[in-house]
Amino acid sequence: MPKPTTSPFLVALALMLAHASLCFGAEAWQPGHGLLMTRWSTQVTPDHVWPEYPRPQLVRERWLNLNGLWNYQITDRNDLDIPNAFVGKILVPFCIEAPLSGVMKPLTPAQRLWYQREITIPAAWDGQRVLLHFGAVDWEATVYVDGKRLGTHRGGYDAFSFDITRNLKDGASHSVVVSVWDPTDGEGVLHGKQTLHPGGCSYTAVSGIWQTVWLEPVPASAIDGLRTTPDVDKQLLTIAVTARVTPQPLRVEVTVLDHGKTVATVTGGIGDELTPDNRKNLVEFFKATSAQITTAVVVPIAEPKLWSPDSPFLYDLTVRLLAADGKELDRVASYVGMRSVKIGHDQDGNTRLLLNGQPTLLPGALDQGYWPDGIYLAPTDEALRFDLEWAKRLGLNTLRKHVKVEPQRWYYWADKLGILVFQDLPTGNCGDPQTDQEASPAAADQWRAETLHIIENCSSHPSIVCWDLFNEAFGGFDYVRNTAWVKQLDPSRLVNESSGFPFHGTGDVADGHGGIPFKDPQRITLISEWGTASLGCAGHQWPHAWSYGSYDPKTGKEMDFLAYYNKNRDSAVLPDITPEASRWLTRKVGDFFAQFLRESPKTGRSGQFYCQLVDVETECNGLISYDREAAKVDAAQVASAIRASMPVLSAKTR
Repeated sequence: MPKPTTSPFLVALALMLAHASLCFGAEAWQPGHGLLMTRWSTQVTPDHVWPEYPRPQLVRERWLNLNGLWNYQITDRNDLDIPNAFVGKILVPFCIEAPLSGVMKPLTPAQRLWYQREITIPAAWDGQRVLLHFGAVDWEATVYVDGKRLGTHRGGYDAFSFDITRNLKDGASHSVVVSVWDPTDGEGVLHGKQTLHPGGCSYTAVSGIWQTVWLEPVPASAIDGLRTTPDVDKQLLTIAVTARVTPQPLRVEVTVLDHGKTVATVTGGIGDELTPDNRKNLVEFFKATSAQITTAVVVPIAEPKLWSPDSPFLYDLTVRLLAADGKELDRVASYVGMRSVKIGHDQDGNTRLLLNGQPTLLPGALDQGYWPDGIYLAPTDEALRFDLEWAKRLGLNTLRKHVKVEPQRWYYWADKLGILVFQDLPTGNCGDPQTDQEASPAAADQWRAETLHIIENCSSHPSIVCWDLFNEAFGGFDYVRNTAWVKQLDPSRLVNESSGFPFHGTGDVADGHGGIPFKDPQRITLISEWGTASLGCAGHQWPHAWSYGSYDPKTGKEMDFLAYYNKNRDSAVLPDITPEASRWLTRKVGDFFAQFLRESPKTGRSGQFYCQLVDVETECNGLISYDREAAKVDAAQVASAIRASMPVLSAKTR
């Protein structure tokens, strides 16, 4: 579909950023003067910024949040020594470009961003290993503790950690330094919609720390990760428990709970392969002090309560690591949704997503996850939840998370509230889709490394039902091989080889953008992005806002606003919300979903996603404004149209 080129708002943005750089120095932190701020920005202070535990599916009681004010400095990219001085304060975890960082400066590929802060390890943590966790840093992060380099991580969307125990010098205070280089849209860099030249369908770049940073004490033998895989048909839950242990056989105990009541408890072994002879070689000869081991524990759950958008029931989990004598070594809390995702057919022979065996249609929306004040990160957890609640109010059961991976708490709320998620993998300049070749071996390796980590990090969320590998041919390569690889990594979900195009006939989804995909006997068909129409909202939008279509107040009908905008860029004004315009758009959006649902038994189409849920910068295609204040449609009426048009489907039986 056509898209506008870079818009003139860049001049205003450049002036705004220059003003911000003068106003916010090292003396005191203040949020930057963004073009828009949300209501939640007033709740953000250096002493109260993202206080929630960041990892809902692997929870420990003890942790130390490092969000807040850090020192920062910007140097030449080639300056690799820790700066002797820092110029000001930056509010972590907001990226340096965000108003809520207090800095609001762009970072170019020629520059390097440095963070520094002091930490104090609580005395109660003595004898424990200390882990330093980063939710996400964009893009190349090098971490130092007390001046010693720990290592480097590349990738802007996956969490990473360092065990800093051996690097802590004597003393009560320790210095943590993070160096960041961000090439933004360089070869092999997954960046989604980020660009150094925002406009059209590309948005402000994100650099540096943009998710929570925290410390965590763990024992010598500790649980590293959990991966839950439900089998609804067999009434079983498999939990893969990964632990880093002192090399010896241990036990793992898994308890499943329903509102505090024990449903089942199963104990299994971990490290049983460490026989006395193997341990003698590993420990006595090789002097190994730890080993990472994974074991699978299978828990029967009789007559499980199933998870679905209409009933998003979650079981609580307690997982304990035990010594051979039964002594508890470590304990974590988690949760799981029992649900199944398969490909099947309805009573008319149409290929459908079967959720818990039931053919499920997917009225949804594209969700980009941008914010005017936090850019890639919502200002608060309440704000993060708002977008999902807005989707539910509209009657939608599906969101396509567009070329971005969210903090784990976003998926927690999707699990909790009941939203199906088609999760895009972030795009980058990794390949040439026309030749189906990688851009370079290094670029392909980076894509696969980040993809692997993203899937591992998100694989236990019941809300995620599909992985979208590439978007509209941006940087795609080796489609057939990569689709098969991701399906091997996670056979419990659907895999979409490409959202929109090209389509090589692989995976579980035949996806089109703005067109009518054909029926397929093996794949569900859907339109995962359909740019239609929207409205302006004066006082709640960026300058030079545009949309594909809009309401023409002179005729009371739809106008091709994008064509008008591209011819009159300096003067075009997107028609504003009025009662008449809102009623028109409400009817249009309601009809958009109602027609899809009514015709679905005939067309075989399983999903249709409105583009988009929320406005983003100058792209005002959303159903609510960028600051989440001006709803453009009556959500209750849209939800009513969806309910009234939803056909009754049943699974085809042999």
